[in-house]
Amino acid sequence: QVQLVESGGGWVQPGGSLRLSCAVSGLTLDYYNIAWFRQAPGKEREGVSCIRRNNVNTVYVDSVKGRFTISRDNAKNTVSLQMNSLKPEDTAVYYCASDMSATCHFDDGLYPYWGQGTPVTVSS
Repeated sequence: QVQLVESGGGWVQPGGSLRLSCAVSGLTLDYYNIAWFRQAPGKEREGVSCIRRNNVNTVYVDSVKGRFTISRDNAKNTVSLQMNSLKPEDTAVYYCASDMSATCHFDDGLYPYWGQGTPVTVSS
């Protein structure tokens, strides 16, 4: 049974940092891309960042470039999202998802495996 479990969300003031983790079980992480999505209240889910299974290629949505860093540790079956300089507009529920596409993408309909999400609130 494939499971993705996010952790590390919470409340932080603007300008602060959080580190999200996605613990993966039930699949061999080496063969999967891992993406982070987020969904803010009243908005559609959007792709935030993706790291390809080769552990080299990464993709970021423009709004988080230079602030967020995605990384993976296949030996520990975990993927992390370091979020710095957080802004109120980063407030959302953050989800990790995995798929076996040839490259990273943010077409959420193509991701078969999802975590339950972890909430992030950025406010003063």
